[in-house]
Amino acid sequence: MQNPLSFSARHRATDIANLQTGAADLIVIGGGITGAGIALDAASRGLKVVLLEKGDFASGTSSKSTKLIHGGLRYLKQFDFWLVKEVGSERAIVHKLAPHLVLPEKMLLPLIEGGSYGKWLTSIGLKVYDILAQVGGDDKRRMLEKKEAMQLEPLLPKKGLKGAGYYAEYRTDDSRLTIENIKTALQYGARALNYAEVIDFVYTPEGKVCGVAVQDQISGESFEVRSGYVISAAGPWVDELRSINRSKKGKRLHLTKGVHLVFPHEKLPVKQSVYFDVPDGRMIFAIPRGKITYVGTTDTNYNSDKDEVHTDFADAIYLISAVNNMFPDIELEMSDIISSWAGLRPLIHEEGKSASELSRKDEIFTSDSGLISIAGGKLTGYRKMAERVVDRIVSQMDEDEEGREVSDCKTEEIPLCGSDFKKFKHVQKYISRVEAKLEGDGFEAYDAWYLVTNYGKQTELILENFSELSDADPHWRMIKAELLFALEHEMIHNPMDFLIRRTGRLYFDIESVREHLEQVAEVCALELKADAQTRKGWVSEMEKILRQHSSFAL
Repeated sequence: MQNPLSFSARHRATDIANLQTGAADLIVIGGGITGAGIALDAASRGLKVVLLEKGDFASGTSSKSTKLIHGGLRYLKQFDFWLVKEVGSERAIVHKLAPHLVLPEKMLLPLIEGGSYGKWLTSIGLKVYDILAQVGGDDKRRMLEKKEAMQLEPLLPKKGLKGAGYYAEYRTDDSRLTIENIKTALQYGARALNYAEVIDFVYTPEGKVCGVAVQDQISGESFEVRSGYVISAAGPWVDELRSINRSKKGKRLHLTKGVHLVFPHEKLPVKQSVYFDVPDGRMIFAIPRGKITYVGTTDTNYNSDKDEVHTDFADAIYLISAVNNMFPDIELEMSDIISSWAGLRPLIHEEGKSASELSRKDEIFTSDSGLISIAGGKLTGYRKMAERVVDRIVSQMDEDEEGREVSDCKTEEIPLCGSDFKKFKHVQKYISRVEAKLEGDGFEAYDAWYLVTNYGKQTELILENFSELSDADPHWRMIKAELLFALEHEMIHNPMDFLIRRTGRLYFDIESVREHLEQVAEVCALELKADAQTRKGWVSEMEKILRQHSSFAL
């Protein structure tokens, strides 16, 4: 495995100075999964790429999804066969690129008397799903009788259960998928900067976009970056940038909010992932992940502050009621929620359609000044979205720059940073080896699984850090080893970047955040040369986030 490049906030001043030297071929605005995918696609074709993100990488929609690489089964009900075919096919490709990070996950779809899905239609639907997604082998759908379904998931209701569909999906950590795409793009010469907000565009005398004005969110200073082309992949903020560009006309975004709740696994001890319908016709996932089980999602219109999206009391009650309705032996209460997340879907508005009915297809808009914006789409389809928009840039380059040759898309064959695994069974063997290494220090199987499914073979660098540290508590020593890795290779600027997006601890291991926040802040301050006031501010901010994610006002 090629070790990740140095990608550290320690070099920020030099990085910013370098961005202002010469022009890039392409500026990508937005450090979510779409922007990350575009940066990798374009850089791997030989283009000079700069990626700019106004907050932390993946801090918007791309850390707030259901964290599934899935084919969109429910879009068959909307007859959106094209979307199901594309994202269904992409699942296996993304798994191949990072089998440690995109994990096979069998999904159980209970068939309930009076529910949305009947046995015959579900069987046909899953068969069509398999065909469109080119599913083969053991992953092909099976229809289960009631007894088989109960064996797989004993929490299902005995009364009213008629059987189940059983089919294959993949689970991931959306934030990790984003950062590994960015780090892979760096290996092809891309440059990326977080906390760098695009506040305006730079134009040629003819009125064509030729760069951006950026405000550094760390220092407050402004600077410009020049380029031949600019793509906005800013998710929910696409229309704001179109407004700045004076090109917001025609189609517009329609934002909907999706919420997920996190419970200790013992409170919702599902043996495997379940995809079930609720009385209002929506579909809900219950997904076990290590120490926790999470449930989601809602789908409601959103018109408030895009930078402050939170789970409210009504969201929590809705999801708890859905779970208690499906699993009669489970009696979840508000006090059982240990964490949550809420995010926005940047969908394309369609008159007369409800939030749940809106298409998840992506669309590309090009302004008269040449700004290209991409919006909509799903996490699973990020690679194809990137290919389409970079193809458009390359086509334009063929017209503008005669004689320049740019290669075709090749991201289907580029393993993501951290992966040199050929198959998932190799990931499993590696997890076992890491578990054996950690055994003498009091770690559990979960700890090895966590490291490998977050970092892949980069786990070796973390274990090297671990062996060189002398802290007495081995669990803190491992977190510190991770933190030092993130400070050197993953461009973190504060404890929030590390505890929320690089590790997912806020959602999947919230007690470790509470226990080690002060220590994480202390190491960040030391390594990034931050003063005591800054360190105190970080702790206060993280404590506020902890409250917001685990308690909900009426």
